[in-house]
Amino acid sequence: MIARTHDLASITALGVIFVLMPTQPISLATVIIAILANLIGGITPDIDQPTAPLWKNLPIGKYFGKIFGHLLGGHRFFTHSILGLAFFGFLTHLLLIFLQPIMSSVDTNIVWWAFMIGMLSHLVMDTFTKEGVPWLLPIPIKFGFPPIRTWRITTDTWVELWVVFSLLIAFNIWFYFVHYQQLLFLLRHVIGS
Repeated sequence: MIARTHDLASITALGVIFVLMPTQPISLATVIIAILANLIGGITPDIDQPTAPLWKNLPIGKYFGKIFGHLLGGHRFFTHSILGLAFFGFLTHLLLIFLQPIMSSVDTNIVWWAFMIGMLSHLVMDTFTKEGVPWLLPIPIKFGFPPIRTWRITTDTWVELWVVFSLLIAFNIWFYFVHYQQLLFLLRHVIGS
Protein backbone atom coordinates (compact mmCIF):
# COMPACT_ATOMS: atom_id res chain seq x y z
CA MET A 1 0.00 0.00 0.00
CA ILE A 2 1.11 3.56 -0.55
CA ALA A 3 1.49 6.19 2.18
CA ARG A 4 -1.89 7.82 1.52
CA THR A 5 -3.71 4.52 2.03
CA HIS A 6 -1.71 3.78 5.18
CA ASP A 7 -2.52 7.27 6.54
CA LEU A 8 -6.24 6.76 5.99
CA ALA A 9 -6.16 3.22 7.40
CA SER A 10 -4.28 4.27 10.54
CA ILE A 11 -6.55 7.23 11.28
CA THR A 12 -9.58 5.00 10.59
CA ALA A 13 -8.37 2.40 13.09
CA LEU A 14 -7.65 5.10 15.68
CA GLY A 15 -11.09 6.62 15.20
CA VAL A 16 -12.87 3.29 15.57
CA ILE A 17 -10.99 2.47 18.77
CA PHE A 18 -11.46 6.01 20.14
CA VAL A 19 -15.23 5.81 19.62
CA LEU A 20 -15.81 2.17 20.62
CA MET A 21 -13.39 2.08 23.57
CA PRO A 22 -13.46 5.63 24.96
CA THR A 23 -11.00 6.60 27.66
CA GLN A 24 -11.43 9.09 30.43
CA PRO A 25 -11.73 12.72 29.28
CA ILE A 26 -8.46 13.72 27.64
CA SER A 27 -6.86 17.05 26.82
CA LEU A 28 -6.89 18.60 23.38
CA ALA A 29 -3.07 18.44 23.42
CA THR A 30 -3.28 14.67 23.93
CA VAL A 31 -5.69 14.30 21.02
CA ILE A 32 -3.45 16.33 18.68
CA ILE A 33 -0.24 14.52 19.67
CA ALA A 34 -2.03 11.13 19.53
CA ILE A 35 -3.25 11.80 15.98
CA LEU A 36 0.26 12.81 14.94
CA ALA A 37 1.75 9.72 16.62
CA ASN A 38 -0.86 7.55 14.91
CA LEU A 39 0.04 8.90 11.48
CA ILE A 40 3.76 8.44 12.19
CA GLY A 41 3.06 4.87 13.36
CA GLY A 42 1.10 4.29 10.15
CA ILE A 43 4.18 4.91 8.00
CA THR A 44 6.94 3.71 10.37
CA PRO A 45 7.20 0.16 8.95
CA ASP A 46 8.21 1.61 5.59
CA ILE A 47 11.38 3.25 6.95
CA ASP A 48 13.13 0.15 5.65
CA GLN A 49 13.06 1.53 2.10
CA PRO A 50 14.86 4.61 0.72
CA THR A 51 11.68 5.92 -0.94
CA ALA A 52 9.78 6.14 2.37
CA PRO A 53 8.09 9.49 3.16
CA LEU A 54 10.47 10.09 6.08
CA TRP A 55 13.57 9.79 3.92
CA LYS A 56 12.09 11.80 1.04
CA ASN A 57 11.67 14.81 3.35
CA LEU A 58 15.28 14.87 4.56
CA PRO A 59 18.01 16.56 2.43
CA ILE A 60 20.17 13.42 2.18
CA GLY A 61 17.44 11.06 3.30
CA LYS A 62 17.69 8.57 0.46
CA TYR A 63 21.24 7.72 1.55
CA PHE A 64 20.15 7.23 5.17
CA GLY A 65 17.21 5.22 3.85
CA LYS A 66 19.49 2.87 1.94
CA ILE A 67 21.74 2.33 4.97
CA PHE A 68 18.80 1.94 7.34
CA GLY A 69 17.04 -0.43 4.92
CA HIS A 70 20.08 -2.70 4.73
CA LEU A 71 20.41 -2.72 8.53
CA LEU A 72 16.77 -3.78 8.87
CA GLY A 73 17.01 -6.55 6.27
CA GLY A 74 15.34 -4.73 3.36
CA HIS A 75 11.75 -3.85 2.64
CA ARG A 76 9.04 -5.88 4.33
CA PHE A 77 11.33 -7.70 6.67
CA PHE A 78 12.02 -6.71 10.30
CA THR A 79 9.79 -3.61 10.40
CA HIS A 80 6.85 -5.59 9.04
CA SER A 81 6.84 -8.23 11.79
CA ILE A 82 5.59 -8.67 15.34
CA LEU A 83 9.23 -8.45 16.42
CA GLY A 84 9.57 -5.07 14.67
CA LEU A 85 6.27 -3.91 16.14
CA ALA A 86 7.54 -4.72 19.66
CA PHE A 87 10.92 -3.09 18.97
CA PHE A 88 9.44 0.18 17.71
CA GLY A 89 6.86 0.10 20.48
CA PHE A 90 9.67 -0.12 23.02
CA LEU A 91 11.64 2.72 21.37
CA THR A 92 8.53 4.90 21.26
CA HIS A 93 7.86 4.18 24.93
CA LEU A 94 11.41 5.29 25.82
CA LEU A 95 11.03 8.44 23.70
CA LEU A 96 7.75 9.32 25.40
CA ILE A 97 9.30 8.83 28.86
CA PHE A 98 12.10 11.21 27.81
CA LEU A 99 9.61 13.80 26.46
CA GLN A 100 7.13 13.54 29.35
CA PRO A 101 8.64 16.47 31.35
CA ILE A 102 7.98 18.90 28.48
CA MET A 103 4.53 17.44 27.69
CA SER A 104 2.92 17.53 31.13
CA SER A 105 -0.61 18.02 29.77
CA VAL A 106 -0.29 15.08 27.37
CA ASP A 107 -1.27 11.54 28.36
CA THR A 108 1.69 9.65 26.91
CA ASN A 109 -0.04 6.28 27.37
CA ILE A 110 -2.73 7.34 24.89
CA VAL A 111 -0.06 8.71 22.54
CA TRP A 112 1.82 5.39 22.73
CA TRP A 113 -1.32 3.40 21.97
CA ALA A 114 -2.13 5.71 19.05
CA PHE A 115 1.35 5.07 17.61
CA MET A 116 0.96 1.30 18.02
CA ILE A 117 -2.51 1.33 16.42
CA GLY A 118 -1.04 3.15 13.41
CA MET A 119 1.85 0.73 13.10
CA LEU A 120 -0.39 -2.33 13.46
CA SER A 121 -2.81 -0.97 10.86
CA HIS A 122 0.12 -0.71 8.44
CA LEU A 123 0.98 -4.38 8.90
CA VAL A 124 -2.66 -5.43 8.53
CA MET A 125 -3.07 -3.42 5.31
CA ASP A 126 0.14 -4.81 3.84
CA THR A 127 -1.14 -8.32 4.58
CA PHE A 128 -3.69 -7.73 1.81
CA THR A 129 -0.96 -7.09 -0.79
CA LYS A 130 0.71 -9.60 -3.08
CA GLU A 131 4.00 -9.34 -1.16
CA GLY A 132 2.44 -10.18 2.22
CA VAL A 133 4.04 -9.61 5.63
CA PRO A 134 6.54 -11.76 7.59
CA TRP A 135 4.50 -11.54 10.81
CA LEU A 136 6.45 -14.30 12.58
CA LEU A 137 10.08 -13.33 11.99
CA PRO A 138 12.61 -14.86 12.41
CA ILE A 139 10.51 -17.42 10.52
CA PRO A 140 10.87 -15.87 7.03
CA ILE A 141 7.41 -16.81 5.72
CA LYS A 142 5.33 -13.90 4.40
CA PHE A 143 1.64 -14.16 5.23
CA GLY A 144 -1.08 -12.65 3.11
CA PHE A 145 -4.82 -12.55 2.89
CA PRO A 146 -6.52 -14.02 1.01
CA PRO A 147 -4.19 -17.01 1.04
CA ILE A 148 -4.19 -17.20 -2.77
CA ARG A 149 -1.55 -14.63 -3.81
CA THR A 150 -3.14 -13.73 -7.16
CA TRP A 151 -6.30 -12.57 -5.37
CA ARG A 152 -4.35 -10.01 -3.32
CA ILE A 153 -3.83 -6.33 -4.12
CA THR A 154 -0.90 -4.99 -6.09
CA THR A 155 0.48 -1.85 -4.42
CA ASP A 156 -0.26 1.52 -6.10
CA THR A 157 -2.71 0.23 -8.70
CA TRP A 158 -6.25 1.27 -9.52
CA VAL A 159 -7.55 -1.40 -7.13
CA GLU A 160 -5.82 0.26 -4.21
CA LEU A 161 -6.89 3.77 -5.21
CA TRP A 162 -10.43 3.16 -6.39
CA VAL A 163 -11.46 0.14 -4.34
CA VAL A 164 -9.46 0.03 -1.10
CA PHE A 165 -9.14 3.80 -0.58
CA SER A 166 -12.77 4.37 -1.56
CA LEU A 167 -13.95 1.61 0.79
CA LEU A 168 -11.99 3.19 3.66
CA ILE A 169 -13.63 6.56 2.96
CA ALA A 170 -17.07 4.96 2.71
CA PHE A 171 -16.47 3.08 5.96
CA ASN A 172 -15.50 6.30 7.75
CA ILE A 173 -18.62 8.08 6.49
CA TRP A 174 -20.84 5.17 7.58
CA PHE A 175 -19.08 4.70 10.92
CA TYR A 176 -19.23 8.34 11.98
CA PHE A 177 -22.83 8.64 10.78
CA VAL A 178 -23.83 5.63 12.90
CA HIS A 179 -21.79 6.78 15.93
CA TYR A 180 -22.41 10.52 15.55
CA GLN A 181 -23.94 11.06 19.02
CA GLN A 182 -21.17 9.13 20.75
CA LEU A 183 -18.49 11.02 18.82
CA LEU A 184 -20.13 14.34 19.67
CA PHE A 185 -20.19 13.37 23.36
CA LEU A 186 -16.48 12.43 23.27
CA LEU A 187 -15.53 15.64 21.46
CA ARG A 188 -17.39 17.74 24.06
CA HIS A 189 -15.32 16.05 26.79
CA VAL A 190 -12.09 16.82 24.92
CA ILE A 191 -13.02 20.47 24.33
CA GLY A 192 -14.40 20.78 27.87
CA SER A 193 -11.22 19.52 29.54
